[in-house]
Amino acid sequence: MTDQALDAPTTAAPAAKENLYTAKPWTLIWWRFRKHVLAMVSLWFLAIMAVMALFAEIVAPYDPFGIERLLTFSPPTAVRIVHDGQLQWPFVYGLARERDPLTARVSYVDDYDKPLPLQFFTSGDEYSFFGLFKTDIHLFGVDSRRDKINLLGTDSLGRDVFSRLVHGARVTLSAGLIGVAFAFVLGLTLGSISGYFGGWIDASIQRLMEFIRSVPTIPLWMGLAAALPIAWDPIFVYVLITLILALIGWTHLARVVRGQFFAIRNEDFVLAARLAGASEFRIITKHMLPSMTSYIIAALTLAVPEMILGETALSFLGLGLRPPVVSWGVLLQDAQNLRSISLAPWLLSPGLAVVFTVLAFNFLGDGLRDAADPYGQ
Repeated sequence: MTDQALDAPTTAAPAAKENLYTAKPWTLIWWRFRKHVLAMVSLWFLAIMAVMALFAEIVAPYDPFGIERLLTFSPPTAVRIVHDGQLQWPFVYGLARERDPLTARVSYVDDYDKPLPLQFFTSGDEYSFFGLFKTDIHLFGVDSRRDKINLLGTDSLGRDVFSRLVHGARVTLSAGLIGVAFAFVLGLTLGSISGYFGGWIDASIQRLMEFIRSVPTIPLWMGLAAALPIAWDPIFVYVLITLILALIGWTHLARVVRGQFFAIRNEDFVLAARLAGASEFRIITKHMLPSMTSYIIAALTLAVPEMILGETALSFLGLGLRPPVVSWGVLLQDAQNLRSISLAPWLLSPGLAVVFTVLAFNFLGDGLRDAADPYGQ
């Protein structure tokens, strides 16, 4: 072994340490975040969900409101690659309807003589692409008017559950993110003011938060649901629901910010900023808030699942969004009775989507919270 090979590790180690010591804070955060496996998986999962929701018309193979009365409660279509013992391009089998002579119940069986190759970027139902132009290109589908590819089956009206699930992701995820954005502004502003100034200002804001948190949620939503006219535009109702979720959900973040401000408002770096003549606005925004980034990130990432669960639960109970709006909570209304679940258990797929999304946000929050304090370990 040569002397150069022995010296290589010793020369590489100082360079790595130098990069570590001179790296910017956001670079350190990213390095630590990459080590959190569940957080990275959750980030990719949420990114895929966001892209699917943004381009729902393209990803969804069919119109979410398209009714097929001859395909009611059709089971999920399996994508296969083996036909007659030979490898094939991914395909699905057509469905044949059968009716039980005793119970008159309709069932579906695979037509093994009718393989339908899976096609990508194929023509289908026409839609408007972000209101700019009309097109009929979909990510995948089959070249058949009668047979369809229903990855998650169909509902009681023959509507494709996967297409409705993708379109529902747009409403549910946006409601959670927009609601958290409004709650973030309210909670951060009122919490920082309360914790920084204290006194009668803190007491007034605390009484307001206690009043909001003491209002029972279900009776409030029942009253709002009864007060909202049915003739109102669904989009307006969606915006109103999002704003109300934000007005109710900002108190938790405000309490977190207030507590942290009480803990650090007499720290040396804050006193130094005051002696240097910095304004109170600059002290709050440039010195105190950046020092508690990890706490804010943790509170935000936990608030998004709460907003999603809130919209889903209220819509499921009929107190939030209502048809024709498609959200995960609205889709779960089809699974409220035992008969529907026994005939079509795939109608519970929006519930699984909610579970995976909430878990992903929680894991992402854990990773961001740990990575936001790069000097902690």
